[in-house]
Amino acid sequence: MFDPTEAPRVFALPVGVDFPRALIDGLASRLAGHPPETMARVHLVVNTRRMARRIRDLFDQGPPRLLPRLSLVADPFDPRDAAAMPPAIPPLRRRLELAQLVADLLDRQPDLAARESVFALADSLAALIDEMHGEGVAPKAIRDLDVSDLSGHWARAQAFIGIAEAFAGAADDGLDPQGRLRRMVERMVARWETDPPDHPVIVAGSTGSRGTTLMLMQAVARLPQGAVILPGFDFDMPAPVWDGLDDALTAEDHPQYRFRKLMDGLGIGPGDVRRWTDTAPASPERNRLVSLALRPAPVTDAWMREGPQLEGIDRATQNVTLIEAPTPREEALAIALRLRQAAEDGQRAALITPDRMLTRQVTAALDRWGIEPDDSAGMPLQLSAPGRFLRHVAELFTGPLTGEALLTLLKHPLTHSADGRGAHLLLTRDLELHLRRNGPPFPDETALRAWGGTHKAATPEWIDWVVRCFCAQELPARLPLQDWVTRLRRLAEAIAGGAAADGSGALWQKNAGQKAREVMDMLAAEAGAGGQMTARDFAELLGALLSGEEVRDRDTPHPHIMIWGTIEARVHGADLMILAGLNEGSWPESPPPDPWLNRKMRHDAGLLLPERRIGLSAHDFQQAIAAPEVWLTRSIRSDDAETVPSRWLNRLTNLLDGLEANGGRAALRAMRDRGRTWLDWAHQLERPEPAPPAPRPSPRPPVAARPDRLSVTQVKTLIRDPYAIYARKVLRLEPLKPLVQEPDALLRGTVMHEVLERLVKASLSDGDLGRDRFLALAEEILTRDVPWPAARRLWLARLARAADWFLEGEAERQTRAIPVGFEAGGKVTIDDLGFTLTAKADRIDRDAHGRLILYDYKTGKPPSKKEQAAFDKQLLLEAAMAEKGAFEGIGPAPVANAVFIGLSTKPEEVPAPLDQDPPEKVWDEFRQLIAAYQNPEQGFTARRMLQKDTDTGDFDHLARYGEWDPSTDPTPEDLE
Repeated sequence: MFDPTEAPRVFALPVGVDFPRALIDGLASRLAGHPPETMARVHLVVNTRRMARRIRDLFDQGPPRLLPRLSLVADPFDPRDAAAMPPAIPPLRRRLELAQLVADLLDRQPDLAARESVFALADSLAALIDEMHGEGVAPKAIRDLDVSDLSGHWARAQAFIGIAEAFAGAADDGLDPQGRLRRMVERMVARWETDPPDHPVIVAGSTGSRGTTLMLMQAVARLPQGAVILPGFDFDMPAPVWDGLDDALTAEDHPQYRFRKLMDGLGIGPGDVRRWTDTAPASPERNRLVSLALRPAPVTDAWMREGPQLEGIDRATQNVTLIEAPTPREEALAIALRLRQAAEDGQRAALITPDRMLTRQVTAALDRWGIEPDDSAGMPLQLSAPGRFLRHVAELFTGPLTGEALLTLLKHPLTHSADGRGAHLLLTRDLELHLRRNGPPFPDETALRAWGGTHKAATPEWIDWVVRCFCAQELPARLPLQDWVTRLRRLAEAIAGGAAADGSGALWQKNAGQKAREVMDMLAAEAGAGGQMTARDFAELLGALLSGEEVRDRDTPHPHIMIWGTIEARVHGADLMILAGLNEGSWPESPPPDPWLNRKMRHDAGLLLPERRIGLSAHDFQQAIAAPEVWLTRSIRSDDAETVPSRWLNRLTNLLDGLEANGGRAALRAMRDRGRTWLDWAHQLERPEPAPPAPRPSPRPPVAARPDRLSVTQVKTLIRDPYAIYARKVLRLEPLKPLVQEPDALLRGTVMHEVLERLVKASLSDGDLGRDRFLALAEEILTRDVPWPAARRLWLARLARAADWFLEGEAERQTRAIPVGFEAGGKVTIDDLGFTLTAKADRIDRDAHGRLILYDYKTGKPPSKKEQAAFDKQLLLEAAMAEKGAFEGIGPAPVANAVFIGLSTKPEEVPAPLDQDPPEKVWDEFRQLIAAYQNPEQGFTARRMLQKDTDTGDFDHLARYGEWDPSTDPTPEDLE
């Protein structure tokens, strides 16, 4: 196939050429006139599975001919070498072994790192070992590094790297896949020195970014019938620029650096790299423009010399569109619009970006038109239905069952997915309403069975199933990993199967379910290497394993609309390339932090620099931007901050902006204008239909439907926000409590009231108002009624701060009067108005003269006298009711005083202004208020007199607050 030569045989294809098609064309032209079986003897080694699939697809398109032997650079190259070596250690087993060693080290030296970082450190060590194998770096190279100026950090790092050394220097039977591949390539290269293959061997499409791959490429290039075909070689780059790519510390982020390193290893220069075919790129002018824009930073002064000499800038950019969207959402929608047009026109289009969030947004936008793109990456398994389900089930082991966790799983589409799911969902809805209204925040068997006993539709089988699967699953002990896997699988299948089924429902079905089962099988197979761990450790391990897998669950994607990763830009073959997410940190992605070795230490040891990823991304960018039609897109702002344009986009726009004389600035302006057109269309697509704002409501229901009964605490609401009374009493609405219950002010008030009531009652018999008794009683009630440990401590601390103040005041209060009523209920009916006022007084005392003193406990700040006089009429009305004998067991008597006892951060007593507003006056004003709201012309105005505009109400959403403001006049509405 190849003529004999002493020099290494290296070919290349220029940027922008359809690499797989040109590769096949070159093979066909070189084998023209040879027997048909000659093609079958060619061994073609490619870089990715997508590249291999595309090559097969192109061969399938004809003409009829035999296929070459296809393999991947990451696969065993020669079956003889694979058979001679023991199987590789599974990556999961190595990860679990490292995690155990890291955990043991942290147990001995807890100051080295946090305990919850065990798996993260194990993963980082596994990546270091993998890299040492791939680059052929011996443990001694790291151990002998000069770290005199980093001795403190290095001493800590060596404790962990010492773990890695044993694995990095393992024998053949202890190698992971990367180490085994390196060892096989080394043996094969050594054999080729004396026994080279007699058939053509071609490595195509790889840049040699990993040490093992680079070794293979160099060996193949020296074979008698071997060749390397490089993708996206920059034939336009001058020799001085190639010469400047000799230092990895300054040049590894350049797109062509890996080729320079390969050529150095082979002892050749750029002039020795021959074209594989004469196929012309889509736009040679654009290739030259991008090549100049991506020059290494030390030689960008070439812009000043070579920029003015560039020709055809208008032709280079005529099929380039630049989208600078205000937000990621608008960027995604503009991309979706263009992909939709491509689908309608039959154009083959590919979206290329490393930003998976952006691809999900684009996919969601395309769904409105029924377009399902062919996403090469698919969906992370942890975000699929089985992945989420397994993670939720694993969380049951980590702590007490919460209402949120229970209902999250009960509502999951895989729960009870065998039979009877409809009835299950109805019961789940009813249970949710019960838990929201009545709690408890941490459901247990007693609470669930009590609810089931009062709910007619709840069958004993369903309640038993809920109790068995969800209650008492918390396991604080450390268990072997095998036990955790068994428990998780058994519980997950029981929950998925349901109350009346023995199987696992739909848990392991479809692509995602099958992939999840593979992960569980793999975890079970390697569980022996996991040792013992806590439930939290197991949940984190499961989440990490699921996040590392992806699943493609689309059966019929659109044949012409694709979403690719950046490396797949080499596959090319698309008429339109959309390079999206071109912001720093996204494309190129920020290098992951290395807790072990800094940049210089990596270079000295022979490991890869962080810039390697950036250089590979730069090469992918250079390949993709050379397509026939290109979109470059970015968002100016992310969800929380301004973004920085990708360095490559920044270079390109800066270069064009400086080339005004030869049309660069005008070309850049045209690129942006085309982008703005699509952004305008995206904006038009999402422009809402104009709708008039809602008026400020002031409903006027019939008098017969208006409330005829209120409590003294609701009178304040009637004055400040009458609409809330209308919603509760007329519409009979109640706000739905949040599912995630928290220790709120209502619960704190209830607990504090009981503590004070029981203390005062007990002191009446024995006179003990001691601090110890007070705090012991408070702790007892808090432990019983408040299931949140943090809230118990905070509330107990608040009571402890106010204890002395309250006890001293209480002793004085009992010298003035004797308590005669606690939580005393009372009511007064205004016969002529047909209205009843109710109250529950926290405490009523009677003095030696028969006069009454009313107390109300407040856990927050009590209302001031001015607030009581105008709005908060609670104590004033209770005083008026007391003088009328409204409270049960307490006859009518004059009221000497009424006091709020505030137990907030600054405890205080605030008396009611009885001298300014005596009971008779208060009662008359209350009658006038009720009479006014029994007038058919009086409306229940929303937010009539709230204390602050920032105050919120339970029914603000119903009143459409926000479409109007407090300055808006109310709009009365007569109701029937």
